[in-house]
Amino acid sequence: MKRGRLSVAIGAFLIPALGLALGLGLGAVTSAAQASPTSGSHANQLYSEQIVVLNCLGTPQVRPSSFILACADANDYLTKLSWTSWTPQLASATGTQEENDCIPYCAAGHFHAYPVDVVFWGSTALVGQPGTQRYTTVTMLYPGKRPPVYNGQKYVEGPQTVTMSLWGPPPNYSTFPGVSN
Repeated sequence: MKRGRLSVAIGAFLIPALGLALGLGLGAVTSAAQASPTSGSHANQLYSEQIVVLNCLGTPQVRPSSFILACADANDYLTKLSWTSWTPQLASATGTQEENDCIPYCAAGHFHAYPVDVVFWGSTALVGQPGTQRYTTVTMLYPGKRPPVYNGQKYVEGPQTVTMSLWGPPPNYSTFPGVSN
């Protein structure tokens, strides 16, 4: 059921947008998104494993089970991520977003859970890491209840879709433990 919901969300909204944003033909993005992980050759599977997402410490991760969105204080993060794809074009998962309401202030606030469909997309090469790409953007689609946003006067239900840039590697990325040249 979750996989079907995510496929519909990606197909209806994100695939046309990605095709335009990345300058790719729609057919290339669509076929990559629809390919099953076992239908490609072993070489394709190894290549897709070289696509990483950097956590807020700059550590490369593949198919993380959780991912911090608010790096400074960890008051907003994704958890229980179940990956349905991880390809050079995009990675998609279902999970839960946990967000602190910070009311009356963050240390005394409460975390609230929101079901979310997550898509990492847009890739660029990691400097000094031949053959390794990193995702640069995350899009979160909310199939139900959504995190509130402040509209200048009060808190209201947030948008159904949120897209944000992911952080890049730290300046001395090639010197981090676990990363070889």
